[in-house]
Amino acid sequence: MKILVINGPNLNMLGIREPDIYGRTTYADLCSLILEHALKTGAEVELYQSNHEGDLVDKIQEAYFNQVDGIVINPGAYTHTSVAILDAIKAVQIPAVEVHISDVDAREEFRQLSYIRPYCRATISGRGVQGYLDAIDLLSEDQ
Repeated sequence: MKILVINGPNLNMLGIREPDIYGRTTYADLCSLILEHALKTGAEVELYQSNHEGDLVDKIQEAYFNQVDGIVINPGAYTHTSVAILDAIKAVQIPAVEVHISDVDAREEFRQLSYIRPYCRATISGRGVQGYLDAIDLLSEDQ
């Protein structure tokens, strides 16, 4: 199974940015954790992070042409603002799981709106970096 893990803006700052909310795990630590989990599960995982909306859209579209089986996506702040990412997810029709490290539903009101949530197989929120592993497992179960 080929899974693309996409991280949006500021996820590259994990461990630095608001560690009381996002924890002290760095982005490099997160990537290592995901790759180790992929080895155990037999999934082929590609990791991608960008702070730029268009780059994220391009990567989602590229997933269609690369015959990716599933997408794990943490759009970061674009969760609450990006119709472009929503449209890309809808266009490719690849099963996707939305992931958030913090419990966005318990935070500020504006963070509770997710444009992509209705088009994802599931949303995993508030499980820390474990949420990424849960999302990979969920997509792998579909195969």
